Amino acid sequence: MRIIVPMAGMGKRMRPHTLTTPKPLIPVAGKPIVQRLMEDIHKVCGQSIEEIAFIIGDFGAEAEQNLIKIAESLGAKGTIYHQHEALGTAHAIHCAKESLAGPVVVAFADTLFKADFILDQSKDGIIWVQQIEDPRQFGVVKVDANNIITDFVEKPQEFVSDLAIIGIYYFKDGEYLKKEIDYVIDNNITEKGEYQLTNVLENMKAKGTQFAPGQVTEWLDCGNKDATVFTNQRILEYNKADASLIASSARIINSEIIHPCFIGEGVVIENAKIGPHVSIGDNSNIYCAIISNSILQKNVKIKDSTFSNSMIGNFAELAGVSGSLSISDYSTITK
Repeated sequence: MRIIVPMAGMGKRMRPHTLTTPKPLIPVAGKPIVQRLMEDIHKVCGQSIEEIAFIIGDFGAEAEQNLIKIAESLGAKGTIYHQHEALGTAHAIHCAKESLAGPVVVAFADTLFKADFILDQSKDGIIWVQQIEDPRQFGVVKVDANNIITDFVEKPQEFVSDLAIIGIYYFKDGEYLKKEIDYVIDNNITEKGEYQLTNVLENMKAKGTQFAPGQVTEWLDCGNKDATVFTNQRILEYNKADASLIASSARIINSEIIHPCFIGEGVVIENAKIGPHVSIGDNSNIYCAIISNSILQKNVKIKDSTFSNSMIGNFAELAGVSGSLSISDYSTITK
């Protein structure tokens, strides 16, 4: 089994945090989004992963090394490919064409999920979906009486289905997928100037490929600040029994911790009320603060502040602030 991870997007909806950190490497409950995604896919696959291929932009050597380590932590080979132009989802997958062999999972790295099924690798393909109340802003699938997908519909304004595509796909034959992407690119089949995976899926379906839905129990978006903070909350709830959420080297002095929270290595919290649903990165210092429902990255310094529903970047220093905040790396704000 191989996993293909297109993640070259600029993450504009997550700025300012993505100005310095690629969105899939932003931590949620103490781990990068893409690492949590790979771990969850590994569980659902129910078998070893041979290779994880990451399709990235110009993320830099350190980010590339971190991605390789994520793959190796799951016993897989990590491979880096680059997408230099934003030419669509099919084009992104095509950038990793050398890794399209055998059974593959394609997972776009801006979403997390919870599922209680094990991948049925006898299927031609599986498209992971979540049942939602309002499907008008999503691509959806229609299924027949045999639970086989009959149609892909993009943002239906009239109800056709409530099964939204979450951006994770299984293909039994990676070489066949590559061949069909080649066809779309070679024949310049585009939507708004981009080569889209949906066109590939339609061609495969027309040739007899049968896609089944894989329905997840929860779909967690990491597309913007508010969504990512909510995802952090849900992940902490799922893992609240995990004692490792609080690092043994953390120092908590005259403070109240309302669980679940993640508190990293070397964190010092004094005269503060933290939680619930707060993640604090390594080597951060919190003094005289009330913080809930927020993500603080590494080496943050907070003093005399009260805030919730917030994301605070690495090495940020805040004093006397309050509200719902979105603060970039290395920012200094005092009031």
